[in-house]
Amino acid sequence: MKTFRFIIVLFFSLIFFSACREKNVCTTAHVTLEDYDSFKVDEYATYSHRVRAVIDSMIRNDKDELTADFRTRSYYLHEGDFLWVNRHGVTTQADTLLEYLRQVKDMGFSLKRFCVKDIEENLQRMRNLDFDEKHSINQVLGCLEYQLTKAYLRYSAGQRFGYLNPTYLFNRIDTLKPNRPDTIKRAVRYRGLFDVKMEHAGQQFFVLALRKITTDSVPAFLRDIQPKSPFYLALLDDYKTGEGDKAWRARVWCNMERSRWRLADSPDKHKRYVLVNIPSFHLMAVDNMDTLSMRIGCGSYATKTPLLTSAIKRMDVNPKWIVPRSIVEKDMIHYFSRSYCERRGFYVMDRSTGKEVDMNLVHRGMLLDKQYAIVQRGGKGNSLGRLIFRFDNNFSVYLHDTPSRDFFNQTDRGVSHGCVRVEKPFELAKFILKDKDEKFFENLNYCMTADSLTEKKRIIGSVKVKPALPLFLTYYTLYPLNGEKKSGWVSYPDVYGYDKVIYDFLMRNYR
Repeated sequence: MKTFRFIIVLFFSLIFFSACREKNVCTTAHVTLEDYDSFKVDEYATYSHRVRAVIDSMIRNDKDELTADFRTRSYYLHEGDFLWVNRHGVTTQADTLLEYLRQVKDMGFSLKRFCVKDIEENLQRMRNLDFDEKHSINQVLGCLEYQLTKAYLRYSAGQRFGYLNPTYLFNRIDTLKPNRPDTIKRAVRYRGLFDVKMEHAGQQFFVLALRKITTDSVPAFLRDIQPKSPFYLALLDDYKTGEGDKAWRARVWCNMERSRWRLADSPDKHKRYVLVNIPSFHLMAVDNMDTLSMRIGCGSYATKTPLLTSAIKRMDVNPKWIVPRSIVEKDMIHYFSRSYCERRGFYVMDRSTGKEVDMNLVHRGMLLDKQYAIVQRGGKGNSLGRLIFRFDNNFSVYLHDTPSRDFFNQTDRGVSHGCVRVEKPFELAKFILKDKDEKFFENLNYCMTADSLTEKKRIIGSVKVKPALPLFLTYYTLYPLNGEKKSGWVSYPDVYGYDKVIYDFLMRNYR
């Protein structure tokens, strides 16, 4: 019926204009557009202000809180131009986007979260001119315009940078207790757990993404933003097979998300590097095809080792240990005594002078005073062992030796306050300082094994690492066996619960 009405209007319009040509006199010279209003079929009449009204209504009812959602609302609240619809209808780029959106199901996401069904139905209405009072052309165009943009920004940002921001999410997991009893209500403080430099979807990206629509560049743009790492593609292939139980597929899903993150630095960019994967409790030192592997101990669940990217710049032999205030306040203050200090080589240092304080003058208040520090002398029995490998970071953590070695035989080696304890410190030193001669390593062995360093000429203090060696403290619960997907996967326990954090976020926002 609606199509018939449209044809009738078109028929009389053609007769009307052909009559003008036959008489060579146009009787409509003084007729305005308003005079044609009686010919309009309301369901087919497009009005930009009505389309805007539909978009405004959708904005008011949109409660989603992802960055892409805020960007979508902001664009239209600032009267941004229509991107997908025009006086001819809907651009062909909508069909291109829809092809990509249909694939999110293969990645474990819900089609509904990307408005796929609504977009499909409204595109079909446009093609069939299937409009009525509930679904007028302006209603359909407004829905398409808003939902195409929202789905487009969600998808493009997710594929380009990952569907969650680990810098935000992981640094809001563990809360810090107030240092002192305080009657003033203060903002919640969190322990930093993630400091991996990476790219994020910011304003520049969203402006670029929207510009691609206006320049008819959506197909090329969507191709370019896809993750291309072999690790991601292998995980995606595995997930698409549908094999494995729910727990296995959840693990694949979480590691797929990790492999989307665009890191500023990664092991594949280097020939030589040191990599620590916390769930595996292992360290790998890689030099082209040669690999040194060893067990590690890392932070417990309560005192997690942070994830970071840095570079080893220095090695210290028989280092002193300045005990972190967190350890002093939580542990040491409860059993600190003169006899305890003498047995374990601790002393109190005045930070302003760097001098040791007479133990007869030390009292409990000093331990809580920032002017003083508790220091453990270097050498045998030091908590850092005989070697420490230093690198820049915001957490005061490092790789180091340890005098307590029994835990290396445990399966769960989450034993430290955050630092990484290495099983083979001497072998790691030889790897890092591979250009040093045999005499150097003989002296290093002497410094690491002698109870008392009486041969002054053989003592090694600090050694710079030139060039600095890339270091990666990572967290993967699934990894290719022997580095190759064809060999299968090796799975590691989610020791810090980070898989659950990723899984819960994706389920909440994309399922």
